[in-house]
Amino acid sequence: MKKLLVTGSSGLIGSEVVRYFDQMGWQIFGIDNNMRADFFGKKGDTRWSQQQLVNDCQNFQHIELDIRNRVAILELFNRLRPDYICHAAAQPSHDLAATRPFDDFDVNAVGTLNLLQAAKQYCAESPFVHLSTNKVYGDAPNNLKLAELDTRWDYADAEYHKGIREDFPIDQCKHSIFGASKVAADVMVQEYGRYFGLPTCALRGGCLTGPNHSGVELHGFLSYLIKVNISEREYTIFGYKGKQVRDNIHSYDVARFIEAFFNAPRIGEVYNIGGGRDNSTSILEAFKRVEDITGKAMRYQYSDKNRDGDHICYISDLTKARRHYPNWNITKDLQTTFEEIVDSWERRIKANIEA
Repeated sequence: MKKLLVTGSSGLIGSEVVRYFDQMGWQIFGIDNNMRADFFGKKGDTRWSQQQLVNDCQNFQHIELDIRNRVAILELFNRLRPDYICHAAAQPSHDLAATRPFDDFDVNAVGTLNLLQAAKQYCAESPFVHLSTNKVYGDAPNNLKLAELDTRWDYADAEYHKGIREDFPIDQCKHSIFGASKVAADVMVQEYGRYFGLPTCALRGGCLTGPNHSGVELHGFLSYLIKVNISEREYTIFGYKGKQVRDNIHSYDVARFIEAFFNAPRIGEVYNIGGGRDNSTSILEAFKRVEDITGKAMRYQYSDKNRDGDHICYISDLTKARRHYPNWNITKDLQTTFEEIVDSWERRIKANIEA
């Protein structure tokens, strides 16, 4: 039986990966210590997700472990010798990183290094997938020429119609403290590939989303927006007239790409992975779409101040991912993704689960 180790196994991508490979009959070990509750309070708690995995998945074993614990990580890898590693654990918030920089860097950068070194020492041939972020590009995409349309910003230059490529520069721009820690992890993942020959890749995600997301205001754009609408609370737009654009990829399609990489791993690769242009939406467009689904008007206020390092328009160019893995593509369109998240939040709120 193939052995898969998943970090952040109770989170959005981690839980999706657990379920995906459990259905394939793999043996799965999930590392998670519910740091989201520490970072975001009760509303960020993921114990409910952990319990669902334990109940629903036949081949899943939860491991309560902090990836910052270097000795414990080395001991675990020595004992398990996993065949595959999916590293999805992270501190994910720009805003929180600025107030807790040591925690942010220790989780995102040092935690990743601990895992890479353990993999090198005990299972160097095992494919290692790291969930990175488009924030490694900092706010440099904001320097591109943009066109203001009725409901969104868009790239004015036809060269970027498909979005941002992997060769887009990451230097001389503002990343946020979070972005900087993720750059460190991203580059280290590449380096363990190029320097030591490990089969690694960093997935620079756009807006990763799905029905299992515990969205909060500081993290989880689409999930949080939909949650606010359903619970009839007030949403705050931070700058850019609410026309800022994100491309949204369903966690299921991320899991499918991870499977593709596991089956045909490469050395020290990076991939921009998001929904692409077809799954992109602005905040204003998202308001309209969720209103059409729920029948509830979106309540919101506007703040002139945008978040530091925030992207005005970000769309992932999926050309490289599709070229390297031609059997992979987006299967969950934007409408389906919205409907699944609406259904999930309605059920969770009704059951009073982290609402």
